[in-house]
Amino acid sequence: MYSTSIKTLGELKKAGYTSRSTKEELRENLIDRLRKKETVFEGIWGYEETVIPDLERAILAGHDVNLLGLRGQAKTRLARLMVNLLDEYIPYIEGSELNDDPLSPISRFGRDKIAELGDATPIAWLHRDERYTEKLATPDVSIADLIGDVDPIKAATLKLPYSDERVIHFGLIPRSNRSIFVINELPDLQARIQVALFNILQEGDIQIRGFKIRMPLDIQFVFTANPEDYTNRGSIVTPLKDRIDSQIITHYPKTLAIGKRITQQEARLKDIQRSIVSVNEIAKDLIEQIAFEARKSEYVDAKSGVSARLTISAYENLVAAAERRSIINGEKNTAIRVTDFIGVVPAITGKVELVYEGEQEGPGIVAQNLIGKALRTQFVNYFPDPDKFRKQKEKSPYKKVSDWFGEGNTVDLLHNMTQSDFEKALKSVPGLNDLINDFHKNQDAATKLFLMEFALHGLAEYSLISKHSLSAGLQFKDLLSSMFTLPRPGEDDDDENDELARGKF
Repeated sequence: MYSTSIKTLGELKKAGYTSRSTKEELRENLIDRLRKKETVFEGIWGYEETVIPDLERAILAGHDVNLLGLRGQAKTRLARLMVNLLDEYIPYIEGSELNDDPLSPISRFGRDKIAELGDATPIAWLHRDERYTEKLATPDVSIADLIGDVDPIKAATLKLPYSDERVIHFGLIPRSNRSIFVINELPDLQARIQVALFNILQEGDIQIRGFKIRMPLDIQFVFTANPEDYTNRGSIVTPLKDRIDSQIITHYPKTLAIGKRITQQEARLKDIQRSIVSVNEIAKDLIEQIAFEARKSEYVDAKSGVSARLTISAYENLVAAAERRSIINGEKNTAIRVTDFIGVVPAITGKVELVYEGEQEGPGIVAQNLIGKALRTQFVNYFPDPDKFRKQKEKSPYKKVSDWFGEGNTVDLLHNMTQSDFEKALKSVPGLNDLINDFHKNQDAATKLFLMEFALHGLAEYSLISKHSLSAGLQFKDLLSSMFTLPRPGEDDDDENDELARGKF
């Protein structure tokens, strides 16, 4: 590491400075981090055995990289974290827009400056954070934006002919010399613009109109893209793909635990929300399960993917739903309820692409069904599988609860119930408290209440009782009675849920 107090080329030479390319810099700093057993990509979870080793191998090989994967798979996050593998500061010729290396300038400005001043050439220092450029590929991106063009104003101001190299206005890529340059959503870049990248990737130089210039750029390229069979906006042209050395496949979290870790890290909760609302681990697991259910749902377009942003937004909405309820009821603190998951629906509908059948069902219904499936899947992790007692009803731990509903009793759980009313409603169901004590007697009071409500939802998902939407909440009652109850005169049939369509709130 050289002192940033060095201000001239002569001082830099005396300090023994030697140039190295950006890729050499990344490689050598990565080797140092690996030898010290330091974490290279902080905050990235689930890629420890897959994507990160691939990316590290690409860096060691000095490759340009394409990160290929569905949306919400931390592709851009990975690219941004590569900056931490750069030196903290590097010297460049002061005033150079191409970050010219003082020992090896590539621009006309840099060469002229050294020819004029020699060892007195002024030196400035560039921090690693300024050595990262990111461009989102859109159809309107031009060659002038990325590479450059002749600037008539510059020619007129300097009184130079268009044939002079100094009239060139350089684009983003040349100005990212000695840096990391990222193009997000590469397939969206027009084919003719992709073709302009061929020379940069293969020979490291640029061509601008008719100028005879050879400018060996020093850039680490990182591209991100969705799989070509998903995007209908474009594709990566084959010769360009051939010039990108390593293509690394990203993926979604493979376990609930990893997904939960990502969600908790990324969720933007206010301190006051954390102090008011307590969230148990079961609710956190349910949030992650919704994403897993969506990724295998017949209603959701698998080629589009289900972003990790779904669970992050869903978790934030869940906490906000509980916070809103506590504010309305004038309560200083509260715990998450299953009925609060109604607040998760908007986070789902905005994050999933539906196939034709899903569009026919409607995004709201699909979102509610996904929540229902998540409840059903997670239910057997906390209670015995109800299906095992279909033929042995006398031995079922749920018999007392289902029999009570079979006698015509109902329970209403409203979205904005006070804590006392919520507790009273749940404890009015005979056998429900006993069920929780039998399987979760060591849980705290708030978690036991959540489990009591969870048990009702689970029994509805397994068709032992029915779950019926009210305008302000839910009603649980006997399955058979709800099937044979006819709508009252004047009642809109659409307001009545099909009791067999489980999972609808």
